[in-house]
Amino acid sequence: MAAGLGRFVEVGRKIVCVGRNYSEHAAELGNKLPTEPVIFIKPTSSYITEGNAIKFPPGCSNLHHEVELGVVIGKEGSNISETSAMQHIGGYTLALDMTARDIQDNMKKKSLPWTLAKGFDTSCPVGSFIPIEKIPDPQNVGIWLKVNDAMRQNGHTKDMIFKVPFLISFISQYMRLDVGDLILTGTPAGVGPVTAGDVITCGLSDIATMSFKVSSD
Repeated sequence: MAAGLGRFVEVGRKIVCVGRNYSEHAAELGNKLPTEPVIFIKPTSSYITEGNAIKFPPGCSNLHHEVELGVVIGKEGSNISETSAMQHIGGYTLALDMTARDIQDNMKKKSLPWTLAKGFDTSCPVGSFIPIEKIPDPQNVGIWLKVNDAMRQNGHTKDMIFKVPFLISFISQYMRLDVGDLILTGTPAGVGPVTAGDVITCGLSDIATMSFKVSSD
């Protein structure tokens, strides 16, 4: 396993995201359940770490929170089998997929990509690197999010439609997964808007927590 994974924000080459991977979340946005993973990309320039603020992108007035389990790749691979996929995990992180929902909805209506709604600066807040030993089973982790101490999302990774080994295998059929790359595995139900001055706090069971303020700038 590669060294330096604690610096995945600096060494990773891409952030691969999975949409609509919890059935209740798909339903709350009026989307049909997918028959295969919905994949999109965030640039690594969208990363921020604690101590930095989340900012609204231009033209957005409806910014949503989405809390996710992040999988950090520790071993490069293409065409990875589902049975060997877990060997390519170097660790995990807690992540937010901040989404400009109004921009995304407008793009959907025009059948255009979601890139501006998902890949803007500060759209991928992440916590510290979590060693693989801390999460022996990625499908057995509680995942929650509060805004100003009010619970918004409270789910469990067992409810993923497509499980982590399948996601790694599926993605690697199309693009090589490099050391330090991050896979965001989807968000449970309860996504919703934030406003300037709000504080988002989220966590993975009792394993990890993080907090970010939404900027008023």
